[in-house]
Amino acid sequence: MTPLPAGQVVAGSPATGLVELTDTIGVWDHTPGTSTDVEADEVFVVLSGSATVSFEEPALPAIELRPGSIVRLTAGMRTVWTVRETLRKVYIAG
Repeated sequence: MTPLPAGQVVAGSPATGLVELTDTIGVWDHTPGTSTDVEADEVFVVLSGSATVSFEEPALPAIELRPGSIVRLTAGMRTVWTVRETLRKVYIAG
């Protein structure tokens, strides 16, 4: 796991980890804490953990994430990830 850059951290000391399975498929982890991100095009399925992802741009309703959640993000979305229990997702990027 790698600590996130200070400019992305909103609360806590979150860290992330990534295992790329192919050029477009991977597994991503985020430890408890709150961070911001600018998204790429992807679809993901939550494997474990608990979190909320909220959207700064575009303004969309927040999504509660738990095992089995399926989400599509589009490039350029500005998000805030509030992770309560280490989140693990498998993603397909486009």
